Amino acid sequence: MNDIAELERRITAALDRAGQAMDRLSFGGGSGNDGGDADLASELEAERVANAQLEERVRAIKEKQETTLAKLESEVARLRAAVETRDGELGRMRSVNSELRASNQTLRDANSQGLAEPHLVNSSMMSELEALRAAQASDRAEIDDILATLEPALKEA
Repeated sequence: MNDIAELERRITAALDRAGQAMDRLSFGGGSGNDGGDADLASELEAERVANAQLEERVRAIKEKQETTLAKLESEVARLRAAVETRDGELGRMRSVNSELRASNQTLRDANSQGLAEPHLVNSSMMSELEALRAAQASDRAEIDDILATLEPALKEA
């Protein structure tokens, strides 16, 4: 933003100088001073060239900022969608784990009263362990996503 403000200041100054040169040309038009008029005309042309260059630079900077902003907005949208997806997966994983724990507790209670088969309890516990492993893998994938997102920002800093 500072570059744009500086360029705008320079353009304004160039336009002021061009206006002053035009004023001098109009005042000096009847004096017959051809050498001075030629100098003023060349100075005016130089100011016009400088002004055109500055305007082009301002346009290029604005275009670059708009492109950068569009890229950042699309990246934010992508990250929001990823976070929403992860939140959904995490909620589902927690729900499944909660159900598995309740089921295991019921089987343990039945087993302690001699009403359940030991292999069913073992099978239920294996299912719970697998669900916990899946939850851990999901958490690990989420951490990896976060690290991958932060890595470019950390390198820039």
